[in-house]
Amino acid sequence: MTLQLHYTGTNNSAYLDALEIAERRAPHSYFNQHIIAERDNSFIAIDEGDYNALPAHLASRVIHTIPGGMHDEF
Repeated sequence: MTLQLHYTGTNNSAYLDALEIAERRAPHSYFNQHIIAERDNSFIAIDEGDYNALPAHLASRVIHTIPGGMHDEF
């Protein structure tokens, strides 16, 4: 089943809340932070490290990614 997402701007506050969480986490993580669109028109922020390779059912719903800010290289 392919999920068709239509963004009407009606849930901007949920998106901005997820964005704030992802932006707060990103500088302190080795992993990318993704904002995922849910089927109920809400949004969540997830840490890529929690999932190893992001499963296809989540990867297809990523609408924004913030790169992780920590690096092992000096």
